[in-house]
Amino acid sequence: MRGPDLVTRLRVGFHWRGGPDVAFADITEWWRDPAVLRQLPPAVAALVPGEPTVVLGPASRGTLLGALVAAHLGVGLVEVRKNDRVALHSAFYTHRRLPGDYHEGGAVLSFRRALLRPPDRVLCVDDWIESGGQALAIRSMVDEIGATWLGMACVVDDLAERAEIRSHLGVRSLLTADELY
Repeated sequence: MRGPDLVTRLRVGFHWRGGPDVAFADITEWWRDPAVLRQLPPAVAALVPGEPTVVLGPASRGTLLGALVAAHLGVGLVEVRKNDRVALHSAFYTHRRLPGDYHEGGAVLSFRRALLRPPDRVLCVDDWIESGGQALAIRSMVDEIGATWLGMACVVDDLAERAEIRSHLGVRSLLTADELY
C-alpha cells in the first residue's frame, strides 16, 4: 500500500511556506491529487495493526484524513474538536486541555462521550504529529472511557527525539519530517 508512487506524490505535494521567523507545512496539494486521495486511506489504515471499530480524527486535517480512513475501513469516525464551547459546559463530552508546550497550548480537545464505548478499538489518525501533546490528550480520553487504543497513524512523524512518546502512542507514519526537508 505504501508504494513509492504515494510517497513520491506526498513529497512533491509538500511545501514549507512562510519566512525565516514563521514556517508552516503546506500539504494542500495532497488533497488536490486524486491518486493521493485514493492511495492514502489504505496506506494509513495499514500502518497500525489490529482491527479498529472506530477512527478518531482531531480537527481539522485529522478529521479530513480520519474520515477517508474510516470509510476505507468500513467503520465510523469520531471528530475530536478544538475549543468547542458546548463541550466545555456539558457532561456529555469528555475533554482535555492541551499542554502549554503544544503550539496551541491551552486549547481544549473534546468529543461526545457516547460516541466511544469500552469495547471500541480506537485508531487515531492525523496528518502530522510534532510534539505528541494532542495525541497524548486524546489517548488519555480514550483510556478514561475504557476503550482500547490501537495506535496513532499519521502521514508525517515529526517527533524526532521523542521515542518514549512515540512508543506510548504506538505512532506509525508514512514519512518522517526529516524526509521532507
